[in-house]
Amino acid sequence: MQFLSDSHGCAGWNGEMAGRIRAFDWGQTELGHLDTWPASLCSAVQLVLASPMPMVMLWGRAGYMIYNDAYSVFAGGRHPYLLGAPVELGWPEVAEFNRYVVDTCLAGGTLSYRNKDLVLLRDGVPEQVWMDLHYSPVANNDGQPAGVMAMVVETTEHVISERRRQAAEDAYRADNERVRLALNAGALLGSFVWDIKANVLSGDERFARTFSFTPEQNLSDLPTEVAESRIHPDDLAWVQERVNNSVKTGEAFNAEYRVLRTDGSYLWVQASGCCEFNEQDEPFRFPGVLIDIHERKTAEESLLKFTRNLEQRVTDEVDARLAAEEQLRQSQKLEAIGGLTGGVAHDFNNLLQVIAGNLHLLARHEPDNANVQRRVSASIAAVERGAKLSSQLLAFARRQPLSPAVCSPQQIFEGLGELLQRALGETIQIDVRLPTEVWSINVDRNQLENAILNLAINARDAMHGEGTIDLSADNVALDRRFCAGKGIVAGDYVRVAVADTGAGMSAEVLAQAFEPFFTTKADGQGTGLGLSMVFGFVKQSGGHIEIASEVGQGTRVQLYFPRSLRPVLSETPLQDGQYGGGHETILVVEDNEAVRSTAVELLSEEGYTILTAANGDAAMQMLLNGVAVDLIFTDVVMPGLIKSSELAAWAKVQQPPVAVLFTSGHTRDIISRNHQLSPDTFLLSKPYSPQALTQMVRTVLSG
Repeated sequence: MQFLSDSHGCAGWNGEMAGRIRAFDWGQTELGHLDTWPASLCSAVQLVLASPMPMVMLWGRAGYMIYNDAYSVFAGGRHPYLLGAPVELGWPEVAEFNRYVVDTCLAGGTLSYRNKDLVLLRDGVPEQVWMDLHYSPVANNDGQPAGVMAMVVETTEHVISERRRQAAEDAYRADNERVRLALNAGALLGSFVWDIKANVLSGDERFARTFSFTPEQNLSDLPTEVAESRIHPDDLAWVQERVNNSVKTGEAFNAEYRVLRTDGSYLWVQASGCCEFNEQDEPFRFPGVLIDIHERKTAEESLLKFTRNLEQRVTDEVDARLAAEEQLRQSQKLEAIGGLTGGVAHDFNNLLQVIAGNLHLLARHEPDNANVQRRVSASIAAVERGAKLSSQLLAFARRQPLSPAVCSPQQIFEGLGELLQRALGETIQIDVRLPTEVWSINVDRNQLENAILNLAINARDAMHGEGTIDLSADNVALDRRFCAGKGIVAGDYVRVAVADTGAGMSAEVLAQAFEPFFTTKADGQGTGLGLSMVFGFVKQSGGHIEIASEVGQGTRVQLYFPRSLRPVLSETPLQDGQYGGGHETILVVEDNEAVRSTAVELLSEEGYTILTAANGDAAMQMLLNGVAVDLIFTDVVMPGLIKSSELAAWAKVQQPPVAVLFTSGHTRDIISRNHQLSPDTFLLSKPYSPQALTQMVRTVLSG
């Protein structure tokens, strides 16, 4: 193969990407330094850079990526990391497809795809896209295929537009079927066509009679203002809104409204139609029909007048407005607390992690020093109290990461039995009631157990340490009236209740029961976050909480969780002693140097081989360079272009997949949706102990 003696063949390149290509260290790749590139490669790169279309060159069997400015826009956040990277590493989610492309073109073949359906990761989230793709081989100086020229044109918007057009046509056919049925039933009042471009309305004789047009009126040119004047004033805005929506979105048009008759009365009609679009995706024609629904609407109105009580309507509307205002106030308060708590929690928990990690290491290094062990134990207890406070605030603000799973209240109660008795003392009796077949719920089991424990401890304190606590669960069906203003929808729910016969609460105290830091206990006996945490957890789980209390009559707290129809997962108890150290290689990705150093030391003492990276960018570069690891232990919130979720996405598509363990003081919903973790996401919340770290690492590596 003949090589250039200098870079003259590459000197004519222009544009931003030309500069990046010249600055890139190609000596790291099989292409070698730029001044050794063959003339064929330089010419092909010139063609790529000069194209206004997104184009990328895949050179060699590895498919080293060289692309133009238009492709850098298409690459999004992966640019400029894709430059010089093998295509299978640059686009790991479609690695198998790209391998087939490179192998085919290097064998002399060409490939072309029209609206190719692919799933790409964008901001770490899988997204379905469609593309026109064209691949052809590029020859070297010897005339042999040495690379692949790829043209990439995203057609996602076009495909979605075509699907919308198809949906509109389907709706139009459905309308025609309704017309046929209406004709058979004798309820058809006429048909019409609105020429949108010319703004001309036409219709048949029955349509003209329905809208009281004069007999001599030309049916192909019916004044739209006359038709609009016949529609009841209360219905006109609604009809126009439905027409505009159909013209804008292509959705089927359906509207029920009243039309003025010649005798001064009104006739109820249903208008159905669909907007048609031309090849330029512009609305141009709107056909439709009128159907007589007067008898049905008259019957409905008679029934409504008979059953509806005006006074009750006013009361319901006032109650709904008050509930909505309260819900808005609560939502605004939660948002403010959530924003403050979330911002503080990340840095606060990082500080606690540094303190806790060094305390544990100090305790290990001074095992025989009683004074050190005593002081370390007291300090770690204070760290745990700080962590609990942060966790409770996040729970109230509905920003605590949850790991929901399907379970039954019976499992919850059985698991809590011994813990409750130990926490409440022998003078408290626990009366548990369950129906024969209680429904399942989808919740974070640990958080629900903590919530019940909090409520039980409050009940014990209200009864001054003596009495009976009723713990129950039952199946309930909630209607729309009950759910109004509560942020839940009507349906089947499981109600978990904790009741006591204690001192109860006054109306003033009850109104503030869920307020954060509100407590009736003496100083030092409570933070006032117990009920707040329960409230936030229930709301974040899609449920509702109610509390009823009277002075001297006791208190009853009821938690409502939506019923789950999925099967309950079988419980697999963990074996004692299964956790410990190991010989695997772990990549620790953490931007806080103090946190990173303590994590490295804790894991090194367990026998692991540790590699470190200060952020996601450095970690991804190491992985793309071929560094082999068994586990990525990464902070969730870090600076840089590469997010922790994108590291996890890369790890998931490797063969075999690389295990990932997240850690954070606050996830900010980067690895979750509405702070709900998926079953395959593992999170170790800061601050964590050496035992918790070791157990979670072994769990993830063994999973």
